[in-house]
Amino acid sequence: MSTLNLTLLTDLYEMTMMQGYFKTNNREVVIFDAFYRSNPCGGGYAICAGLDQVIDYIQNLHFSKEDISYLRSLKIFDDDFLEYLQDFKFSGDIYAIPEGSIIFPREPLIKVIAPIMEAQLVETAILNIINHQSLIATKAARVCYAAKGDGVMEFGLRRAQGPDSGIYGARAAIIGGCKGTSNVLAGQLFDVPVLGTHAHSWIMSFPDEYTAFKEYARLYPSACTLLADTYDTLKSGIPNAIRVFREMKEEGIPLTHYGIRMDSGDLAYLSKKVRRMLDDAGFPDAVISASNDLDEYLIQSLKFQGAMITSWGVGTNLITAKDNPAFGGVYKLAAIQCEDGSFLPKIKLSENTEKVTNPGNKTIFRIYDNDTGKIRADYICLVSETFNTEEDLILFDPNEPWKKTRLAGGSYTMRELLVPIFQNGTCVYKSPSVMEIQAICDKEKETIWDETKRFVNPAKIYVDLSDKLYDMKRRLLSEMSTI
Repeated sequence: MSTLNLTLLTDLYEMTMMQGYFKTNNREVVIFDAFYRSNPCGGGYAICAGLDQVIDYIQNLHFSKEDISYLRSLKIFDDDFLEYLQDFKFSGDIYAIPEGSIIFPREPLIKVIAPIMEAQLVETAILNIINHQSLIATKAARVCYAAKGDGVMEFGLRRAQGPDSGIYGARAAIIGGCKGTSNVLAGQLFDVPVLGTHAHSWIMSFPDEYTAFKEYARLYPSACTLLADTYDTLKSGIPNAIRVFREMKEEGIPLTHYGIRMDSGDLAYLSKKVRRMLDDAGFPDAVISASNDLDEYLIQSLKFQGAMITSWGVGTNLITAKDNPAFGGVYKLAAIQCEDGSFLPKIKLSENTEKVTNPGNKTIFRIYDNDTGKIRADYICLVSETFNTEEDLILFDPNEPWKKTRLAGGSYTMRELLVPIFQNGTCVYKSPSVMEIQAICDKEKETIWDETKRFVNPAKIYVDLSDKLYDMKRRLLSEMSTI
């Protein structure tokens, strides 16, 4: 699968539109914005992920002989267009928000500036990659927030929707904050920690539970986490685990990474009992880990109940983002380049207000409060605009413009979010490693308010428009309403 050519990972209408542009001799350079409209899971933010795979896709974009042959077999594409595809490659520019960044609705995550045929072709794959990984990274960030500093392991591979979902979902989960994954192939591909214990079948394959624990401890003394709920957690599992830990201690085997895991039962009640049993036996540093269909809400509830769990294994609900299975990113035309090099803004109208697009060649500035280091707002503006942070800045809600906030000069800092990824078809960006992206994401999460992180009715961080962009949008709306 690693050698699969993804050029035809696209919707058919991208190809039919490409041929239409080719036949009408449309070679205009355009701008497309990829963005999303609402945060997953009703949250206050999202995490951007998947850019490295987008880069790989763009760099390897080409139509093989087999691709051309298949397209010809559909009998809807002409020979001159298929001949053009033989030498096709991406020649445009791409700007993007780096992976691990906090993101908000309606701001461009990726901006593609390219001849319209090229920009049209890459739509589907970009959305497929960014939508999936951003969704799982966001879900992981929520789960890790609920865990309040405890370690979270991703182990949903067997429940993921196919190999790619399991592999790249694991990657995204690490970016979002998970300390490791059970997915060995993801560990190999992305150089991330792989973690795991053993299954109930290990216990059941031995004559008794003690023997199973003893043999596992002999094989893996420095990573000895014993699954304690195969028969009876309190009456059998924990006593046998304690017996093995004592024997290891008596034999002089260092008890470094050790403890027990539970995968069933009342985890709050059991963990309290287990903690007391381990402490009374002289093993206060033994880790208590838990799994069993966990998500951020259950983890938060267990923490509230005083559960003595310090390590969490999260599978199905994380790798599938079960309560919110789609990210909802879209890809919309924003401008067409004129002969003089300037860009003519374009806008999409809709009876749904949230579907009206922001026109023009745009960039984004993130505004931070100097005292707290927290995000005050994101500010979408035209690329030609400049700002002086020593001057007052008035922010307003573009949907309810009477709602305004004045930021005093000197009280805020601005940082541009979009960075160049491709220029003239050449990649000019080096992706960090996955673990480096995780560190970036950890710092990013520190810039959002606790009120924005809460799961119920999170405080909104506004994405505002500059005066020039807002005026441009209003003008286009007025012009379109008279047609």
